[in-house]
Amino acid sequence: MRRRAASLQRWQASSALGAGRAAAAEATAEAEMAGTGPGPYEEMMRVVEACAASIRWRLRPHSKRRLLNDILFLCTGLRPVVLMDYGGTMPELQENLCSLLHHARQETSILSPLRVMVIKDMLYLIHVKGLAEHASPTARSQHQLAFVDLERSCSKMLSDTQNNDTVHEFVSIQDLFSSKFPVDVAVDLPVIQPGTTKQMSEIPEGNTGTDCSGFCIADRTALVTDLSAFLESTQIALPSLNGWLLGYPVTYLFCNRSAERATQNLSEHSLHIYRIFAVSKCQPSVVKQSELELMSFSVPRDMSSKRDEEPWAKSFLAHMNEKIKLCNHVWASIRMEIEVYQSQSGLIVL
Repeated sequence: MRRRAASLQRWQASSALGAGRAAAAEATAEAEMAGTGPGPYEEMMRVVEACAASIRWRLRPHSKRRLLNDILFLCTGLRPVVLMDYGGTMPELQENLCSLLHHARQETSILSPLRVMVIKDMLYLIHVKGLAEHASPTARSQHQLAFVDLERSCSKMLSDTQNNDTVHEFVSIQDLFSSKFPVDVAVDLPVIQPGTTKQMSEIPEGNTGTDCSGFCIADRTALVTDLSAFLESTQIALPSLNGWLLGYPVTYLFCNRSAERATQNLSEHSLHIYRIFAVSKCQPSVVKQSELELMSFSVPRDMSSKRDEEPWAKSFLAHMNEKIKLCNHVWASIRMEIEVYQSQSGLIVL
């Protein structure tokens, strides 16, 4: 994910595509069956953009580009989860995203595994299969997460195998996600066509500014996984959980009760910002740029003095290159950039 600086106190911070629908769906299906070239993803991007316009989701150009890129990252397997920290505020953001998915999933099956996840007041777009694989014990053992322990200091890294109470609680939360998203469960839900159910409820136009007649409660509920109550009893701070969910190799580790101490500990250190770029196959009909920022995360400088030669960094790049190979008709390579960021009191860079 791209860099996002936020105060710790704020972290708890119808389809009108017309007569071309059948032809577009048929072309997409043929491209998917052929399995060659970026055709299905090109069509998927067009569908998402058209549906966003159809529901009159007023996205700024930068936010629309981020949304399209994030969906492409999810659908090509480069990320399991993205944080929707753009595109509006709750609850309108959730309504717009659900409406977009509802309509776009009728046009292309590539979007079928995408869902909306809610944790407290944070909204995420997830690839259900990707998250299930990410949370599985097998994947976690193969690609161990490194922790920066903010409850004590920023002097050393911890691993998920160390004898530490906070680490143990974090691992227990990972186990909860693994049980919630098992890898052996099918994720493709039936698409509910507008007007085919008696249990209809329009999304209020005052919330979305859209004409969403036929968008039923059952479909909207199926698209949303709310884990707020699921994680209510846990003490791990949400920024710590985000680091793992968003696919970073390193995350800051602290509990809610230690927020003030964590802020102070981090404010004493300058940071390295690691930016990860996905380099495309340079087909401008699929993406506007030849490379897109996939994510960014920070690590204290005194814990990352070897920069991209750190063991966790080398392992992370190798893992991302494995993902690139699985969709090498869209992506060419992964590139890492590192810059220095002078930390400020009260800030965590997620």
